[in-house]
Amino acid sequence: MQTVELRPGEDVIRLGQLLKLVDAVPTGAQVKDVLTSGDVSVNGEAEDRRGRQLRSGDVVTVEGLGDFRIA
Repeated sequence: MQTVELRPGEDVIRLGQLLKLVDAVPTGAQVKDVLTSGDVSVNGEAEDRRGRQLRSGDVVTVEGLGDFRIA
């Protein structure tokens, strides 16, 4: 499991931003495609909202890339 650190002073990161940060998608335009494919889950539940806010402790699973814990 990889850890993704939030920037100092930030409490949340949006799912779309995280997917770009971990190179799950090359561009923001492709985030929707990845989410609608069902390849992304947050804390074990399928997620298709690119604006989903992730907080410290959340675990995002991306099919083919693995798990990412927000810290």
